[in-house]
Amino acid sequence: MKCKVMGIVNVTPDSFSDGGMYFRPEEAIRRAKNMVEEGAEIIDLGGESTRPGSTPIIWEEEWGRLEPVIMGLKGLVLSVDTYHPETAEKALEAGVKIINCVYAEPIPEMLKLLDKFPEAELVLPTSCYDLNNSSLIAHSSSLIWDPMIGFGTERDEDLRLLRSTAEFKKMGRVLIGASRKRIVKKLTGEKVTGKNLGGNLGIAIWCAIKGADIVRVHDVKETVQALKVVEALEG
Repeated sequence: MKCKVMGIVNVTPDSFSDGGMYFRPEEAIRRAKNMVEEGAEIIDLGGESTRPGSTPIIWEEEWGRLEPVIMGLKGLVLSVDTYHPETAEKALEAGVKIINCVYAEPIPEMLKLLDKFPEAELVLPTSCYDLNNSSLIAHSSSLIWDPMIGFGTERDEDLRLLRSTAEFKKMGRVLIGASRKRIVKKLTGEKVTGKNLGGNLGIAIWCAIKGADIVRVHDVKETVQALKVVEALEG
């Protein structure tokens, strides 16, 4: 078992779990570097909140938030969480390796970017999987599949998606991003955000055992430690 840890840095004023904490570029850069020291192999930068009820922003504003952070993290393996093809292209030009697109609609445009940037990788919803889609087939080695836990889903649906991790693995590489999502609170009963670390670790460990290639988390140090122990026990 080898599961990479992707650390989340939200460069936004309104994220549901850490809104505003890393909105200033220098704070985001510091947090990203700390996560790498804690063991994160990938840093996922988000310039627009996707929490329920959040206000969409134009791509120029999103890129304005992300650009100074990306410039300050040269040399790290970076992912950018965006559904704007314009932001994605700017990020890839700046050296970002992964585009993390949480919505299906922009995927055709994102796939075109893989032709322009052949070393790039794209995270896309499992709902986009189509064995008859020639573009998906052509770029299969560059794709990472995400079941999108917590995106318009209820508890039972999230559980079904998490339990299907091994099945999703048959599609290719899999990323699971359930950290601090509603499903964790519902399963643990903990009401306070940030106080359900045990629940977050439980999901990360389960998904890694079931074949997830990447877990996207806020609590990097603890997740890295937990996965190291599980990997050692598995031999």
